[in-house]
Amino acid sequence: MYPLIEIKTVPIEIEMKITPARLEYARGTAQMEISRDKGGLSIRSQPIRVNIDTFEARNSVMPTTATVMRQQAQAGVEGAYQATAVLAREGRMMMEARIDQDVIPQLAKQQNLGQMTNLNINFLPGASPDISWDGGEMSIRYEMDKLNFDWRMEKMSFTFVPGDIEFTMTQRPDVIIKYVGGPLYVPPSSDPDYEPVDVNA
Repeated sequence: MYPLIEIKTVPIEIEMKITPARLEYARGTAQMEISRDKGGLSIRSQPIRVNIDTFEARNSVMPTTATVMRQQAQAGVEGAYQATAVLAREGRMMMEARIDQDVIPQLAKQQNLGQMTNLNINFLPGASPDISWDGGEMSIRYEMDKLNFDWRMEKMSFTFVPGDIEFTMTQRPDVIIKYVGGPLYVPPSSDPDYEPVDVNA
């Protein structure tokens, strides 16, 4: 005997779509400002310095008052020594003179010859000037230009997009019942293929 009913089940079909979470940000604009600090060249020069002291040279040609007083005092001392020497020499000559000898003309002649005319005039300085010097100096300073970069960026904004899960049912569940047997006759004897049951067997 064959089964009369065939039962078939259709399962449900679900499509799942997942969207992951993401972080979105808006790009800001950036600005750059450039400024320049100018350098330069600096040169500092100090030339040589010559110091000339001509005091002694000028003092030898045209003496100062203090120098004149000192020279006159020295000349006075020397004149006193010379006068003493002359008086001593003349006195000795007069003491040693003979009676017939005239000493006075000889003394006068020696006195005139011994005197020298001193005009107290000097045309050339008697001392050289004192010369000294300070060395020169030069300093060079060079500074290059400087570039300054100033970056200005706007604040960046972030947006969080959460994830998403989407379910879509592409096929509904179902139960299919199908009759696979032949036709049923009532009464059974009306079936053309009916064979009566042998009750004697």
